[in-house]
Formats: sequence, structure tokens, C-alpha cells
Amino acid sequence: MIQNPKRYTITAALPYTNGPIHIGHLAGVYVPADIYSRYLRLQNKDVAFICGSDEHGVAISMKAKKEGVTPQEVIDKYDGIIRRSFSDFGISFDNYSRTSAKVHHDTAQEFFRTLYDNGDFIEEVTEQLYDAKADQFLADRFVVGTCPKCDNPEAYGDQCEKCGSTLNATDLINPKSTITGETPILKETKHWFLPLDRYSDFLTEWILVGHKNDWKPNVYGQVKSWIDGGLEPRAVTRDLDWGIDVPVEGAEGKKLYVWFDAPIGYISSTKEWAAREGKDWEPYWKDEETKLVHFIGKDNIVFHCIIFPAMLKAEGSYILPDNVPANEFLNLEGNKLSTSKNWAVWLHEYLEDFPEKQDVLRYALTSNAPETKDNDFTWKDFQARNNNELVAIFGNFINRVVVLTNKYYEGVIPTPNEFTEIDEATLAELKAYPAVISSSVERYRFREALGELMNVARLGNKYLADEEPWKVMKDDPERVKTQMYVALQIAAALSVLAEPFLPFTAAKLSRILKNEGQLKWNDVAENSELIVEGHKIGEAELLFAKIEDEEIQKQIDKLEATKTANLAENKQAEPQKDLIQFEDFAKMDIRIGTILEAEKMPKANKLLVLKVDTGIDVRTIVSGIAESFSPEEIIGKRVSVLANLAPRALRGVESQGMILMTTNAEGKLVFVNPDADAPNGSTVN
Repeated sequence: MIQNPKRYTITAALPYTNGPIHIGHLAGVYVPADIYSRYLRLQNKDVAFICGSDEHGVAISMKAKKEGVTPQEVIDKYDGIIRRSFSDFGISFDNYSRTSAKVHHDTAQEFFRTLYDNGDFIEEVTEQLYDAKADQFLADRFVVGTCPKCDNPEAYGDQCEKCGSTLNATDLINPKSTITGETPILKETKHWFLPLDRYSDFLTEWILVGHKNDWKPNVYGQVKSWIDGGLEPRAVTRDLDWGIDVPVEGAEGKKLYVWFDAPIGYISSTKEWAAREGKDWEPYWKDEETKLVHFIGKDNIVFHCIIFPAMLKAEGSYILPDNVPANEFLNLEGNKLSTSKNWAVWLHEYLEDFPEKQDVLRYALTSNAPETKDNDFTWKDFQARNNNELVAIFGNFINRVVVLTNKYYEGVIPTPNEFTEIDEATLAELKAYPAVISSSVERYRFREALGELMNVARLGNKYLADEEPWKVMKDDPERVKTQMYVALQIAAALSVLAEPFLPFTAAKLSRILKNEGQLKWNDVAENSELIVEGHKIGEAELLFAKIEDEEIQKQIDKLEATKTANLAENKQAEPQKDLIQFEDFAKMDIRIGTILEAEKMPKANKLLVLKVDTGIDVRTIVSGIAESFSPEEIIGKRVSVLANLAPRALRGVESQGMILMTTNAEGKLVFVNPDADAPNGSTVN
């Protein structure tokens, strides 16, 4: 761990431009990276917060094929959506670039060429999967098959999303091309490989020994598992038609593998930023006094902790990351987030549905951040955190302070009188909070840090509740001046301490207090007076508004509609049964009937006893539909009845037929009944 770095290079994982940003991306990467960067800036640190769109690789090609457009159209569309979303949400990147930019192509090719000239690659002819019908080699994501480790039949050629294993496409059992559905063949092709096994000792010493005590256990454990399992050479080129050309002779038609070019995007984005700002980019990547931190999700640990460091080590002039504080995954309402299945809360849609509530989502995601284990986002929890915490604690304190200051002193900060022990203890406790919050932030415990920020607001609420200035005002108005002065110091502290976590709220609070840009992080601990006597503040404004049940229900209904649509899309009809003759069908006597009575079968959870008018008689039919329907809701229901089914005794009741049922897209039972007004007894032919 670097002590007192001269500068910080903070990177956030480059999002694929094959879809918008969702809350899983935010919770895993962008909100914690933004908190960290904003915190450092408040301490006047030299920070380069770097990101950009990842615009190469198979994910883009697949999206383009699916939408019937060019890869360029795909990346332009989603780069625009992502940029606007990040900007509107307040992610404070110093530079957001694109891997399709010339500076990136040049940087990635130069990096490859350096390693190539140094002899760091292995050139090898191997057999790769080839789709003869499509006349192309199949990149990993264009192949699906059965995982050899867990038997998941829908594993990709690079990874099984069920068990998490990293795979080679040739490892799959019964592989199929996602382009044509054909079984691919093996065909020889030449590629260049980075021999990761050469870097095993270096990685062991650097991470397993050097970062044993300061890297997160989930990151350390995954790296150890990879190293202990034995590292192998990994291809850095691919047979693709979309990406960065491999800059050596004999590599025509080949592109740099996306995992090789994407992390170099951090470097090229830094170059772009430095050129715009008139800075030298190299110290941010090559000076040992620079602290490099990668914010990623757990699915990117291997790339940022093994492969990219091996690349940097091979090149020789770059620093290595000081930390890679990867988060686990965020689930949504109990299910895994999925871009392809539209099971997500999309950032651009959230910003439309909840205008001016960026900080509510930031708060909810940070409070529930998947820092050490997978966590679950629910709309009810989102609502509760807003109403019960932001509104009731933070917002309530600020509103009371500002309202009372305007009521008693026309918005002018009063001159305090003598401080009591309670006043001094409260101000002393306030001064301790920056160090407490800093300790958590610098250990990448952002959930813990946010909790301490809310404790500052709780400190203010408790002080007002204990001191009750609205009561004291009647008998001792001079004492109230001191009480309000103390409360206003807490409010001013919140305007700066909240900025990394709730930047829009902090800005609004600063406008209310009319102290924009006046305070830095350390002022809270070092200055006795954060907002001075005689200073005039503005009128009260609500920092947070209560979120009503109706707003939340709309979001839940949207997800339910998605679930229904997915079930309908993925529902597969059962295979056709064996052929029968017409005479076999003619033996069945299917009649239209009406349910006259219905009651539950005693001591049987699944069975209902029905009285059905079949047009030829009224008969008893026992049906196993009690878990799907109550007796009351099906009385009068029109049904189709197999009338000549041989009677069968069920729990002592003779059932004289069968009600015909099917299931809908959600897997729920539904009646097969006529849509015309056919009388009871009509036969189905």
C-alpha cells in the first residue's frame, strides 16, 4: 500500500456499449469509484478519474447481428445513452473516452507491438471452432454448449455463468454456433498468446504475499485460486471482423482480443484527458508515487489482477495497481440481473421515472452495496431507505435547523453565548467524524462510511431533540442562540461530508446555507466555526421528498411485465406425442359444461370436488386445481369435460370425468373453455 501518494489514477471498468447502464453496474463499480474520487478531491488531491466505452469484441458484434445494424451504429447508440446517463447521474469522471477513438487504437497497437518486439508472445497454430455455414471462426460468445464442469447446457465459449468457470470454446460438450445453429468443426488458425505461466512467481509475490492484508478477501481468494490452479498461455488475438487490427505481418484479418485492448483503454483515456488539460499523462501511469486503483465487478477480477498486471509487467515501464476493490453482484428482487432478459433497473429510465432523485438511488445502492457478498435490491427497500432514513433523519434535521433559523433570526446565524458541556461534547464529536468516515472510505468500506455520515445527521437530530430550542425560546432566548449556532455547524459539516455520497444533496444544502465551495473535508475537523455568525442563509427547501406506494408499485408492475414477457418468450411447447388414428380421437367424448358447485376435498391440499352440468347430467368430478383456484371463483365457470373417462375413486369420492386445463406463459393453470356461447352438452369434435 502506497503511503501519501503524490497523485491518484482511479479507473472504473469500461462498460460494454451493447446496452445501457443498470443498477448492478452502478452498485458494483461506478458509485463506489465516484465516492472515492469525490472524497479525494475534497482533500485537494491530484486525481484522474478515468473511464470510457468498451466498443470492441463479440458482445458488440452479437448485438449488431441481433438488431440488424452495423457494429458502429450499435456503439454510437449506446455510447450516447451511457454518457448521458452517467452525466445526469453525477458520476464525476475526469475523462470518459471510447475504445473506438484513434488514440486508443494507436495506444493498444503500440502496446502490442512493444510486447511483440520484446518476444513476450508465443506464436502458435491451434485448432479453433469454425462455422462452415457462416464461413467464419467462432469467437467465444458465438458458441454455446454444455459446461464440462456443471453440465449447464447454455454455457458460453469463454465462461459458464451458472458455475462461474472460465472455459475455452473447445472445452464445451456438444457446442453449437449461435449464428447458424450448426455444430462447428475444428480448423487451424494462427494466434499470439501471452504466456501467463511465466508470471506466476511475480503474481504470487506481488499479490499473495504483498497484498495479503490490504486487498479484499473475495479478490485475494479468487486470485489465489487462479494461481494455485496453474496459469496457462492465453490468446491475445482473435479471428474477428470488428476490433483493432493486429499490427504485425501475417496477422491480416485478425483483431486484438477485447480483454487485451480494453484495459489499455484506461491508458488511452488518460492520454486523451491529459492532452485536453495540458498535462503530462505519463506520471499518472509510470510514477511510483502514483496510487492506481481499479474499481470493477467480481467478473473482472482475473483480467485486472492477473492478465493486465502481467501485460504491464511485460511492458516494463508502468506501475501496478495499489488495490482492486472489486464488489460482488447485486441481484434484483431475488433474481440475477440480466441485460438480455431485460431484468434490470436501467439508469436512464430511473432518471426519467424519478426526476431529481439521483441521490436516493446512490444512497440505496451504497447502503446495500455488495461489498463482501451478493446483495438484493428491492423497490420496497429503496422506498424505506428514502422515507425512513433520508427524509426522516437527514432531511428532517436540516429542515428544522433552517426553518428555526429563519423564524427566530430572519436567516442570520446568531452569535453564540457560553457553551455548555453538551454543546462542547457535540462539537467535539462532530470534529471526529471526518477521520472516522475517511478511515472507512480509504479501506473501500463505502457502506460503512455512509452509515457514519448518517450518524452526523443523527447527532444533529439528537441535539435538537434533547435541547428543544422551540421550548427554551420562551424563557431563555439567549440560550437558543447558542443551540442554533451549534446545530448550524452540524448542518454546515453535512454540506461537505455528504458530497462524496450525495453530491446533489450536498450542493442543494450548500445553496440553502449559501456556503458553496467554501469548505473542504479537513475543515470540519480543524475549524471551530464552519459557518460564521452574522452570515445569512436562505429559505428552507426540502432536501428529500417522500416516495409514495403508487410510485413503487409502478416499478414492481414493470418488472412483473418483464417476467411475464420472458416466460412467454422462453416457454417451449412440449414435443408432439405419438401419432394416433382418427378412431382413437373419436372415442373421446368431450363436452361443454358449467361448474355448479365447488368445495375443497377434506385433508387434501390440491383437490376440489366439483358438481358439473355436462348437458347430459350433473356429475361429480374431482380436480387437482385447489392450489390455483378457490372454490368461490370458479362457480359458474364454463369448462370442457372429458365425459367418458372411466370413473375413478379419489379419497373415497368417485370422479366421473376430467376438466381440461393448460398453463399460460407464467406457468399458471387456465381452463380450456369455449369462446362462443355453446350450450352445455355440446360436443368438441
